[in-house]
Amino acid sequence: MDKIQKGNNEFYNKVVELLKQARNSVVRTINKTMVYTYYEIGRIIVEEEQKGKSRAEYGKQIIQELSKRLLKEFGKGFSVTNLKQMRQFYLTYEKGQTASDEFNLSWSHYLMLMRIENPEERSFYEKEAIANNWSLRELKRQFNSALYERLALSRDKKGVKQLAEKGQIIETPQDSLKDPYVLEFVGLKENSKYSETELEQKLIDRLEHFLLELGKGFAFIGRQVRFTFEEDHFRVDLVFYNRLLRCFVLIDLKIGQLTHQDLGQMQMYVNYYDRFVKLPEENKTIGIILCKDKNDALVEITLPENNEQIFASKYLTVLPSKEELKKLIENKDDD
Repeated sequence: MDKIQKGNNEFYNKVVELLKQARNSVVRTINKTMVYTYYEIGRIIVEEEQKGKSRAEYGKQIIQELSKRLLKEFGKGFSVTNLKQMRQFYLTYEKGQTASDEFNLSWSHYLMLMRIENPEERSFYEKEAIANNWSLRELKRQFNSALYERLALSRDKKGVKQLAEKGQIIETPQDSLKDPYVLEFVGLKENSKYSETELEQKLIDRLEHFLLELGKGFAFIGRQVRFTFEEDHFRVDLVFYNRLLRCFVLIDLKIGQLTHQDLGQMQMYVNYYDRFVKLPEENKTIGIILCKDKNDALVEITLPENNEQIFASKYLTVLPSKEELKKLIENKDDD
């Protein structure tokens, strides 16, 4: 009887899965068709405007008249404001400066993207939203946390251009780093008192959000991962594996000022993983110290000149305004 029941469940699950896939496919097709249709409506409006002698006044008239007719025939969704957005959509993407020819995001995504004035920045967020299947909420969060600026900071002009053309490409440890990391999702106030253990627990509680902030390719291995070396016991706060870089990533949390002892400790952790944990075909381990404050000069003098394994980045537990983040990044760049 159990075997029959099990067989029935497998049969049922197959049908349910097939229907779910079909439903998702239909939704994607509808969204894509709708966005393309809005783009075409915008194109037709612009082309009609160009026939008028006084474009601004003529354009205003045809949009108002078109809105009246469409609302009467198709109902809501074609207000003057919406038609102006479709017009702007066409004007934003008509030159094909992004991969939007296929329009793989929802209309709501594009409404948000159109508000980004810098074409390279807009292109970056569009590509990342498509590649990572970002919801509108996640797209807004990544934009508000100045992801583009944080990644662009560590790149030369060629690297910044690549961000716009291809999105974030992970080939070296530096490609995956951010400074600062924005951890507003943990819910800790900027000036509140908390321990490293509490911060660690908050990150584990919101692990999905933390993985999104870490970026592409990260998989969680464990917390307080213990290893023993010559009868001494050590614990790494958080251990991840990055499948794109094919290496372990060790993260230590520091709520105070970063010291050279913290860097030395991370160097020891990384050395241990390289010599006793990683497989021969895997790449060298990366160590990241997330700290509330750090002295870049101290980090530079403590670590080897050719360092490619140990990194220190600040973290923020409150999401500043995008303007404040830009100032923070620009000040760091000036240093």
